[in-house]
This record gives sequence, structure tokens and C-alpha cells, in this order.
Amino acid sequence: MRRRIPSIEALIAFECAARHESFTRSADELCLTQSAVSRQVACLEEYLGVPLFNRVKKRLSLTDIGRIYAKQVREHLERIERDTLAAMARRGAGGILELAVIPTFATRWLIPRLPQFYAQHPEITLNLTTRAEPFMFNDTIFDAAIHFGSPAWPGAVAHHLFGEEMMPVCSPRLMQGRASLRAAELAALPLLHQSARAEAWRNWFVQAGVHDVPSMKGQRYELFSMLVEAARAGLGVALMPRILVLGELASGQLVIPCDIGLRNEKSYFLVYPEYKAESLPLKVFRQWLMATARQYSETDRPVRRAASDEPDYVISP
Repeated sequence: MRRRIPSIEALIAFECAARHESFTRSADELCLTQSAVSRQVACLEEYLGVPLFNRVKKRLSLTDIGRIYAKQVREHLERIERDTLAAMARRGAGGILELAVIPTFATRWLIPRLPQFYAQHPEITLNLTTRAEPFMFNDTIFDAAIHFGSPAWPGAVAHHLFGEEMMPVCSPRLMQGRASLRAAELAALPLLHQSARAEAWRNWFVQAGVHDVPSMKGQRYELFSMLVEAARAGLGVALMPRILVLGELASGQLVIPCDIGLRNEKSYFLVYPEYKAESLPLKVFRQWLMATARQYSETDRPVRRAASDEPDYVISP
């Protein structure tokens, strides 16, 4: 059955005219004449049977349906362009991998390590898009995702990367020359919270054997990236996944005042649909990512100390 789809030329002309709300500027961008753009849009309106633009005294503005349709057309044209580039990239030995990632994990752990990947595999291109929640792969362009949670993902293969340990971190300025603090002493400092993990500090104090402290009070931030900046600014002590502050700890911008960690039951996973399992770019990336995750687990993560291992001395505030 023949599909009821307008010509691609008409859609491109309309999308451009909708962005500029001007046939003249659209013609300049598309290297066409103004009348050619106008004709393409008129043909599209005739095909649809609805006006897409209001034309009042030579001024152009989108109708309500035109505004909605322009957004939809723009999204589909962008997807067609991405798919076309991906298909063209497969002419060689490499390819393009569309990867959904958790924002802070991507910026603070994955991207700093990508130069190593590209040094070994320059023929493969990784496109990263942020997605915080699970989704159905069939409804997206994604080949794989890096997910934090449980390995359960319908219709997908999951590979465990590593778990998560949350550590208290703060600016050295808050330590006022002290080397470390007991867990109970942290309660006297401002506590910074990540909004989605409101119980984290309470659980940390319970694990550390400290009770009856106002662990729920303090500033709250939606993103871990905000929490890092707040801690760096000296606003308080943040309970952070250590994986997200490796750079700040290495540079001394942040320190761990008390090295008792809070283990999370959830972990990081690489997930992808079963039908993608034999994709060459995905197999190459999976092999590299798993090796990099093992290296991180073996070398970058500290040995967690239990509350009973705290030093016998107390540093007074």
C-alpha cells in the first residue's frame, strides 16, 4: 500500500520556513528562491488540506496546527538524518553506536575515559544521549544503555559493571586543618542532600553507629553535579557516590573527612536488546567497557573502613 507521506522537499522547506517564519530567510538557508520555498509550502498545505501559516500583510506566522506539525516534522527529519549517517558509517569496518546514559555518570566517569576507547577504536563513533529511566528499545534509536538500578530490563541483556559506594566529601576549608573526623562530628556540619536520596544521610549515620542526629536537615539539590559544586564551594558535607568525585578527590578540591562508605544495593549495568547482541560496534564497546569497569573496581576504589575501625582519638571542633 502506498504511504501517505508528502515529498521530502516539501517537508524540508516547511521545517525551515517554520523555524524562520520567513520564506526569504528560508530560501537563503536552502539556496532556493523565495517563490520556490513558497510553492513547496503551498503544495504541502494543499496535500494536508489545512493552512500551516497565517499570511497577514506579508507577515508569516504559524497556525496552531502548523506549530505542532513543524515540531513533529523537525524531530523526524533529524532522526532520518541520524539514521542516514549511521547507515553511511557502516560502509567501513566501524560504525555508530547510539548510547543512552545517566547524565552525571557520563560526564564524570565515562567521557573522561573515552580518549582511551577512541585511541584503540577510531573507526567507531559513540553518540551519547541522557536517559535516566528505563525505556523500550524498540521505540528509540538506542543500541544500548548504561543503567543504574537492577539488572531487570524487559527484552534486554544486562552486564554488571560495578556497584556504588557513597562517601562523605567536603571542601578542605571545612576541615580547618584537621585530618579526619569521627562520624558523630559530621552531624555538627551542614549536610548536603541529593533530592532523590533523601534517606542517604540517615542510613549512613545508622551504619556508622551514630543515632539521634538531625540527619534530614540541610540543603537539597536535584542533581549530583549540583551537589559536587555545593561541596566544592564549602556549603557543607555531601554524601556522594565516590565514582562521581574521583577528579575532585585526586586534585584535592574535595576530601573525605570520614572514610566510612555506604553501599548501595543498586549497581551500574550495560544493557542492550537481544537482537543487538551481534552488532560489531556494540561488541567492541562492550568488551572495552567491561575491561575498563574491572580496572576501576580493582584500582580506583578504596577499601571501605567499618565504623569500629575509626581511630581511637577524637579531634575537637
